[in-house]
Amino acid sequence: MEYKNDPYAELRKNIDGIDRKILDLLNERARYALEIGEIKKKRNDPVYVPAREKDVLDALERNNQGPLSNETVISIFRTIIESVRKMESDLK
Repeated sequence: MEYKNDPYAELRKNIDGIDRKILDLLNERARYALEIGEIKKKRNDPVYVPAREKDVLDALERNNQGPLSNETVISIFRTIIESVRKMESDLK
């Protein structure tokens, strides 16, 4: 609901747009992960590769410029990675 002279309206509209972009990017990421999962399935490779996950998380920490803390970024991406890993596991 928008109120007349709402000081938050424009900021919230911007956040809503960003949320849609994040959603699109998460689904794009998941599609690539599923493609990888299909290859792993054909090759009988393990779904979980700890070294790869560590590399991804380390890169995120190196590239994080805030204001989110590294701890927060890692927590968010662990959730994303675990969710996609579950999708990959369901392929096997």
